[in-house]
Amino acid sequence: MQFFRLTLIAASVMTLAACGKGNETQNAAASAPAANSSEVIVKIGSANPLTGPFAHWGRDSDNGVVLAIEEANAEGVTLAGQKVRFEVVSEDDQADPKTATQVAQRFLDAGVNGVVGHLTSGATIPASRIYSDAGIPMVAASVTSPKFTQQGYSNTFRIIANDTQQGDALAKFAVGELKAKNIAIIDDRTTYGQGLADDFAKAVEAAGGKVVKREYTSNSASDFMSILTSIKGTQPDLVFFGGMDAQAGPMVKQMQKIGIKAPFMGADGVNTAEFIKLAGSAAEGSYASSAGAAKDVMPGYAGFNQRFKTRFKGDIQAYAPYAYDATRVLISAMKRADSAEPVKYLPELSKTQLEGVTGAIAFDGKGDIKQGTVTLYQLKGGAWQTVGAPLAKAASAAL
Repeated sequence: MQFFRLTLIAASVMTLAACGKGNETQNAAASAPAANSSEVIVKIGSANPLTGPFAHWGRDSDNGVVLAIEEANAEGVTLAGQKVRFEVVSEDDQADPKTATQVAQRFLDAGVNGVVGHLTSGATIPASRIYSDAGIPMVAASVTSPKFTQQGYSNTFRIIANDTQQGDALAKFAVGELKAKNIAIIDDRTTYGQGLADDFAKAVEAAGGKVVKREYTSNSASDFMSILTSIKGTQPDLVFFGGMDAQAGPMVKQMQKIGIKAPFMGADGVNTAEFIKLAGSAAEGSYASSAGAAKDVMPGYAGFNQRFKTRFKGDIQAYAPYAYDATRVLISAMKRADSAEPVKYLPELSKTQLEGVTGAIAFDGKGDIKQGTVTLYQLKGGAWQTVGAPLAKAASAAL
């Protein structure tokens, strides 16, 4: 694909996103030059944690939205005979459910035509009701909780596999391939972490394994010595954590400190460069998954990665390709409907047939991606390496 010249609008977005603090709105329109009178402005909301421990994830996803918007503006889009200019309205939800609902209301006040996000399941689910009541379409790029699409809302879609699929794949690998029969499980009590751990535990039992210990922490904890000491006494074959890299990193270091030699396993919340940075050499040999295809088999990853690095002068962290594709899904539906009005283009979202950077995108009746791919990894030589072939099955069959 060709490289695109950056617009002043998108540059403003990224300046705000990089400098935002607390609940400050990262609003492209706020610093954008006046629109040409012949252009119709279409606003896309991008909701992520832009500050706090998950900011590296949030800014990564926000950058994916920005890149998709810049490219759409460079290509030129016309709806109902009028030229359209897309603008990103970026908001910091701090990965907090209450803040996320406030962000959702600010999006409505700003007149967004669609939303990409939120990053985390715990933030997305309460915000989704507000969007549903207002009829605003939303496409999630990283939300994996099955509850998201089980609410029965017609405006919610996701382009990534869910935790039922991740938990099933990880459990089968742990019991079947690693021969781990006695497994200890820890979760961070978030919607994402607890739900993932629950799904993993069920799948372990179904695969013939045994959960010998179940412990809980929080997504702000850093000291796990008490629960790890309790786990050590059960002599587990594997320790599984449902949570994010900010806790997984120090947890693995503390496992090593007290002499737990069992392998460590997490899911997509652990499969990051940040986990490696936080855990250091203690992370070596850990296992994790991604709720999507490996980078080397994503059909459009190479080109996207090049454009992303050129634009943002840094590496992709995790979900930027999915956020990019989620934005394209919204714009594609608008094009087919020849309108950016939510009531007019929403019906087109369920008809999506798009070859994205991340793979083929089409939705089932609940708004789940029809083929949810799960990929397994092991940390070897300080880098995540794929283990076996990607596992894929229809998302609807897993719920």
